[in-house]
Amino acid sequence: MAKETSAKVEGGYLVIKVPLNDPPRPSGTGKTLVVASTYGNQQTDLEIQGERVTVGVNAYIKRPR
Repeated sequence: MAKETSAKVEGGYLVIKVPLNDPPRPSGTGKTLVVASTYGNQQTDLEIQGERVTVGVNAYIKRPR
């Protein structure tokens, strides 16, 4: 997974921690600012029904005009 990214089950919820980009970075197209991302699908150490869980997360904001 991306550095410092983790996943766990807590109270019936999948909880994913992804480091924030500080400051947010422009996306590849430049249309948005990436707040946090796994930069693709990443396999976690979390197992459900004996299988490792894979996550893909992108958190972004609209780029100021």
